Amino acid sequence: MEKPWLQSYPAGVPASIDAFAYRSVSELLEDSFRKNRDRRAFVCMGQAITYAELDAMSRKLAAWFQQRGMKPGARVALMMPNVLQYPVAIAAVLRAGYIVVNVNPLYTPRELEHQLKDSGAEAIVILENFAGTLQAVVKNTAIKHVVVASMGDLMGLKGLLVNFVVRRVKKMVPEWSLPGSIRFNDAIDQGGRIALQPVSQSPDDVAFLQYTGGTTGVAKGATLTHRNIIANTLQSEVWLDPARKRRPDIDQFVCVVALPLYHIFALTVCGMLTIRTGGLGVLIPNPRDIAGTIKELKGIPINTFPAVNTLYNALLNHPDFGKLDFSKLIAANGGGMAVQEAVAKRWFAATGVPIIEGYGLSETSPCVTCNPVTATEYTGTIGLPLPSTEVSIRDDDNREVPLGQPGEICIRGPQVMAGYWNRPDETAKVMTHDGFFRSGDVGVLDERGYVKIVDRKKDMILVSGFNVYPNEVEDVVAMLPGVFEVAAVGVKDQASGEAVKLFIVRKDLSLTEADVIAFCKERLTGYKRPRMIEFRDELPKSNVGKILRRELRDGRA
Repeated sequence: MEKPWLQSYPAGVPASIDAFAYRSVSELLEDSFRKNRDRRAFVCMGQAITYAELDAMSRKLAAWFQQRGMKPGARVALMMPNVLQYPVAIAAVLRAGYIVVNVNPLYTPRELEHQLKDSGAEAIVILENFAGTLQAVVKNTAIKHVVVASMGDLMGLKGLLVNFVVRRVKKMVPEWSLPGSIRFNDAIDQGGRIALQPVSQSPDDVAFLQYTGGTTGVAKGATLTHRNIIANTLQSEVWLDPARKRRPDIDQFVCVVALPLYHIFALTVCGMLTIRTGGLGVLIPNPRDIAGTIKELKGIPINTFPAVNTLYNALLNHPDFGKLDFSKLIAANGGGMAVQEAVAKRWFAATGVPIIEGYGLSETSPCVTCNPVTATEYTGTIGLPLPSTEVSIRDDDNREVPLGQPGEICIRGPQVMAGYWNRPDETAKVMTHDGFFRSGDVGVLDERGYVKIVDRKKDMILVSGFNVYPNEVEDVVAMLPGVFEVAAVGVKDQASGEAVKLFIVRKDLSLTEADVIAFCKERLTGYKRPRMIEFRDELPKSNVGKILRRELRDGRA
């Protein structure tokens, strides 16, 4: 069989989807807004907005953006955790004819500046908690329009209390000054007095720039078109359908949106899929606060729960986990990092529903493979290629290897990116002549069509579902006076799957572990920071002087 996975598909799952069902993501959104007007779309901290409100507010904000005079295809950065303003802003940017640039709000000024400059973003919507970061670098970027949101913006009178607590009690908003900026609610009010101009969008137009680390240490923007996002949303929908159909008693499916929407897994599987199916997304602004997350979810009948292994593990270990209502849980999607068997077994014992592990990348919008939602046990695989997706396991000469033999996982399908933003050389390195994307992961395909990851070709480190590229960490640490040489590798970590470990050769012997950690704290987001530091007299090198990370990682040096 050319596509052995099709024989393993659950009943009712088609072999392909229509990636041209909509001309644009905007059309997909507007279709849902029409069909689901009176339903609640998203809820955050007990406050909900309906699909009609999401439609109206995003239309107004889109009109406000258009009046700034930005040309179609202009980039707009969004730098927020999971708050109600996020889905409004995503819909607004797309409906105005612009491109969304998702930004991690925990970025340091150095990381933010690179992404804003590389994308050429002209506008940004940012939560005030992080406005100080933007203030530090905005003069070095092309940003002309700044919309500042606050936690309580869309919460009516309750919002006044929320903002008071966030600003004054918890002191979570450092001082900031961004002359010429406008408040989120004011931008919506002003946009309400302007008509939104219709824009012509085609499936091949860019919808999102989704930044991923580069092996060169420079973050690259995966150029995701409207077709990419539509396709992956529809692929995810038909894959989940067998589980949904088993529960005709559920009128509106509730999805927990604990993964951050700036991460591609949450963007598609939580954001777009929820809107496409008329579901309700429960936004969790800070999933690291496990007690707070459980408090938010109490009393809510949870239907789908996409998460990473670390979040499942943390929830299972919390004393209040048993207070959550999983009686109507139909699927728990595990992605972003490997799901540990011990966690999967505990989750199944506690909820009666298995964690369905999948696999994807920013470059594939993201979903490539997933275990069937009809599975009842942990498989240790990343599942089957989704409809309209081809997976080919290839050697270094781009030849397909026999079933059961390891090779690089290569992917072709309507969800594969158009390329890296403004980096044709980097795009050429990862795309084959016959249109497959080379993932950099080593896997095997068995006779039933299941894929299993066995290794990574790249030196990338996967921390709680986030890519950490050693070069970036090394480049930062190498700037520290007292460091002669440095290598960063990933080591197994019970909590986060992998953690960053540094090997350093000092030129100043007074340099301490604390010095290195303090230096990294200023320049690297939390998940990129080293958890372990080992000082060495020398580092293993190849005959051309390249530091051999693999030897350090495997403990051979």
